Amino acid sequence: MDLLERKAVLQDLTGHLQAAVSGPGRLALVRGEAGIGKTSVVRRLAQLADPRIRVLAGACDPLATPRPLGPLMDLAPRLGPAVRTALTGALAGTCRSDEVFDCLLADLSAYPSLLVLEDVHWADEATMDLLRHLARRLPTVPALVVATYRDDEVGRTHHLTALLGTLAGYSWVHRHDLAPLSRPAVARLATGHAVDVEQLYHVSAGNPFIVTEILASPAESIPATVREAVAGRLAGLSAAARTVVDVLAVLGHRVSPPLLAGVLPAPEEALEEAVACGIVRTDGQATEFRHELTRLAVLETVPAACRLRVHQQVLAAMRAGPVTADDLALLADHSEAAGDPTAVLEYAPAAAAHAAATGAHREAAAQYARALRHADRLPLDQQTSLLEGHAQACLLSSRLEEAVESRRTAVRLRRTAGDRLHEGEDLRRLSYSLWPAGRTAESGQTALDAVRVLEELGPNRELSWAYLNLCQLACYEHEAVAVTAAHAEKAIALGERFGDAGVVVQARFHAAAARMLSEGSGWEDCEQAVASAMAQDLPVDAASCALVMCWFAALRHDVDRTTAAVTRAEAHCLDHDLLFHLLCTRIWGSWGLLNQGLWTQAADAAQEVLSHPHSPPIVRALAFTVLGLARARQGKAQVWPLLEQAASLVDPDCLTATGLGWEARVEAAWLSGDHERVRAEARRGLDALAERSHPWLSGALACWIRRAGGTPPQVPAAEPYALELAGDWAGAAARWDTLGCPYDAALARLSGDGPALHQALAALEALGARPAVAHARAVMRARGVRPIRRGPRAATRANPYGLTNRELDVLKLLHEDLTDAEIAARLYITPKTAGHHVGAILNKLGVHTRHEAARKLHHSDRR
Repeated sequence: MDLLERKAVLQDLTGHLQAAVSGPGRLALVRGEAGIGKTSVVRRLAQLADPRIRVLAGACDPLATPRPLGPLMDLAPRLGPAVRTALTGALAGTCRSDEVFDCLLADLSAYPSLLVLEDVHWADEATMDLLRHLARRLPTVPALVVATYRDDEVGRTHHLTALLGTLAGYSWVHRHDLAPLSRPAVARLATGHAVDVEQLYHVSAGNPFIVTEILASPAESIPATVREAVAGRLAGLSAAARTVVDVLAVLGHRVSPPLLAGVLPAPEEALEEAVACGIVRTDGQATEFRHELTRLAVLETVPAACRLRVHQQVLAAMRAGPVTADDLALLADHSEAAGDPTAVLEYAPAAAAHAAATGAHREAAAQYARALRHADRLPLDQQTSLLEGHAQACLLSSRLEEAVESRRTAVRLRRTAGDRLHEGEDLRRLSYSLWPAGRTAESGQTALDAVRVLEELGPNRELSWAYLNLCQLACYEHEAVAVTAAHAEKAIALGERFGDAGVVVQARFHAAAARMLSEGSGWEDCEQAVASAMAQDLPVDAASCALVMCWFAALRHDVDRTTAAVTRAEAHCLDHDLLFHLLCTRIWGSWGLLNQGLWTQAADAAQEVLSHPHSPPIVRALAFTVLGLARARQGKAQVWPLLEQAASLVDPDCLTATGLGWEARVEAAWLSGDHERVRAEARRGLDALAERSHPWLSGALACWIRRAGGTPPQVPAAEPYALELAGDWAGAAARWDTLGCPYDAALARLSGDGPALHQALAALEALGARPAVAHARAVMRARGVRPIRRGPRAATRANPYGLTNRELDVLKLLHEDLTDAEIAARLYITPKTAGHHVGAILNKLGVHTRHEAARKLHHSDRR
């Protein structure tokens, strides 16, 4: 398994080792909190060491009375007889410790060595002296000494602190900090697990041990191993320090000194002990647990009566002074835990509004939900306002079922109260939530109901948004460009009248997007609209437009534009905590990978989105479709269950709107050789497109009918499909090559001459497209094209993975950790071609990363 985000420190340590064994020697200090991966790093370093280097490893233990020279005792069997004799004498009291140290130095002088001393924060005094002795004299021996320690347990009074001060003056001593994993690394570890990656990252703070334990125990809120590790850290604390830790767990995240002092008198000394234990940390301004999961594990052990008392004390103390906006969430938490519903309704709605205003939409949803639990005490209009806030926060944080339920209730309450303006607004928002929930028919009808209600009231701001909603739905469902434009004009007119920049920029964007997909023009106008939304600080509007750019770029099979659009949208969504938009963006990104022929990566990306517990139905449907199509292209089983599951999640119109559903079903049928089903599925898709403008889908379906031996109908077709339907296979293939779609280019060349068929076959073999390869060979036989290779060439058969010679060349360069551009320069090919070869290699080897592929080469060479 890869050591995620540890490559740099491993490179540094490997460099130290290479330099040290040729002299002069060095000392490397590897530090980090418990569970950060220090042991994993030094073990990997030992594995990477030259076989001629002697590896010696010992460790200190958390004993009440540490073993004298414990690490040396561990590695004594691998040391020379002089060291063993001196060590035995020292332990018996017949020999001084410095004689042991001198013997060890002499032993290290005889062999190039890697000496690892783990967990020196638990070392006894003699081991500390050994480190002092070694460190001063290391330049005289061919050895690298690596000492690891937990910096979260080394306070100003710790006995290791003095040693570290001594080492500060030595130039041959090097320090390496192991940082927590980043969010992308945590997401990679979580691939295939049904977890909320953001929540996992939050509770673990990127600690590898905590991440892996949570993933290993998905049914447990707190894994037993984490609970036991926390209990072990707390076992040695005094009663006063344990009380401080318990109170901090109840108080929540960052706790200020005055707040802590308001609950516990004179907590300073006990707090210092708790910090030294490593379970909490302080910067002088606030104290907090190192990991949220650790806090929850401690909180679980605090008696209920104690928790209630502390919450009540804190609530009283905080209400006695000035309350800032940043205090609202904490006050709401303590209010509910203190059993004070009046205080909850005072602070939770305000905390929710503040969170929403600052872009913390998941926090806003949680605070609105908290307020709603006590909302029966409020007047009906206030209850409805809370429901509306909750629905919006749930939508943005991708909790669609909750969003739809709250919005439906709000519609009913507004209607009962006779509040037509807000009823129309809630209908419009309900329509907007229903579409990604896969209920396109209900979404469209609700959108019309919203407009009908609001038009009765005359021109108003809410009506501008209702017209925009019609414009968006017309764009997404690929109605005629003129229809989308007409809705956009109405929205823009009212948006400008009421000064609503969000309406204006989105209406212009969606009108341009409809043109872009249907007519091929409008991309620059869309880009300008996204930039305008971002410049005007309209984060949700910008996210909506940016993710549609990802979608439509993928629909158009434009690989470069898809990659750029996904990168931009993903960064924007992460910056503004827009989980719903982020998940949508990522599924379009997986489709972009599919277009590139990177099927393993596409499937992994789809699986990651699918594993998220809050993925919307339309996103889940697309993820199942990507998985099914990737399997179909690779000739794997269980394709149709995935495609049927996708279809079951959404209305049939969604299959048409997304542009992938029908085409995937048709292609899967073609790959399985079921031409009758190809024609039936394609005509069902074309029937669904009646009176719609979707040349990228209608053109694709017509091409599949032609490839299955049928007569395609006259339908709107995007350029590469139109060229193929007109018999210009060369033009179609060239266009696909320009777009960066090698698989589609190969399919177009199957209609070509002998050289084109050979080119198509080579490309399909490189991609690992087994069913399409079989079809290509059948076409060649039918046309009498010779020679036909019966299976892989000899060079391909000679390696265990079925790689071509060119792919083997690329794989060897992957072992050198080269980029696509660097590989291209070495092999005199284009970077895009290099990328296709890399994708084919990953598919054939059944691995996910370039590093895993390189390791397979390394292991194969060793065999």
